[in-house]
Amino acid sequence: MKAVLFDTVGRPLRVDTIGDPQPDDDEVLLKVAACGICGSDLHMTEDPKTFGIGQGVVLGHEFAGEIVAVGRDVSDFREGDRVAVAPMRGCGACDRCRAGDPAWCSEMQLIGGGYAELTTVAARQCRKLPDSLSLVEGALAEPTSIGLHSVMRSGLRPGEKVLVLGAGPIGLLVALWARRMGASDVIVADIKDHQKERAKAVGATGFALSGPGLADEFAAMAGGPPDIVFECVGKKGLINFACELVRVHGKVVGVGLCVGGDEWDPFAVLSKEITIVMAAFFNMAEFEMAIDALATLETYRPQALITDRIGLGKVPDTFEALRDRTTQCKVLIEVAA
Repeated sequence: MKAVLFDTVGRPLRVDTIGDPQPDDDEVLLKVAACGICGSDLHMTEDPKTFGIGQGVVLGHEFAGEIVAVGRDVSDFREGDRVAVAPMRGCGACDRCRAGDPAWCSEMQLIGGGYAELTTVAARQCRKLPDSLSLVEGALAEPTSIGLHSVMRSGLRPGEKVLVLGAGPIGLLVALWARRMGASDVIVADIKDHQKERAKAVGATGFALSGPGLADEFAAMAGGPPDIVFECVGKKGLINFACELVRVHGKVVGVGLCVGGDEWDPFAVLSKEITIVMAAFFNMAEFEMAIDALATLETYRPQALITDRIGLGKVPDTFEALRDRTTQCKVLIEVAA
């Protein structure tokens, strides 16, 4: 099969032919239809030791496809089923796994494999797609779930004012779910404005340029400071910036992947009695809710994030281009294209 492989830091990904995988007893063999390129994939290739990846690994954890073979112990799926895959693989037997929360299994592994024509996953990681949702768009289930989980972690109440720092795919999906769950104001802020119209398309009530004047601009649009600030960039200093912006007794939710440590002022947090919450991964109930949203929402659809669709052959060049800030939002690899 054809696959896109990682070799080492500083070298582009490469397309090669490798052996077809075979499913274990509890696994299914998936013909990948589409896979999203995630910012986390870029982080992995820049710091592979932190993420536990090595030469020859196949990246890609936002994917959907058709089951073409099943292991002998698999009874819930059959050949021809169309599924999206949750990339957290737990043991399947512990309390967390049985509760549908494999992200917190002690044996959890974040799996890749989506940058290839075929891959194997545990059947318990799969959820069937409704007929109304295309296989390609099913690849958006994973990031849509991240946005949902982030809002669930915030404890958002209807009528609250929300500020989202970062207009990347996750920031926009946080905005989508915040609006769907009743926030009165959802302002997305970024250092560039090229996602302004896309932010509005997914439900944001306003857009602002991030910088020293952001607090005043938010207040002018929303009538006061934010109740909740979501940090969806993952850059050093932004948690502290979020704490400066949020109201007294407000909440800051860390969503962005900040690798290498950070600094913040605990006194500033204490003096406003801010609650800081971190959000990572999602549970399987949220994954199912995200699939339903992709299939049924008529307004504020996650599909608005898609800016390009490419074949496997274009992945290395596109991947390198995404290392620099571009006007792209979510690039989907259509594996069969």
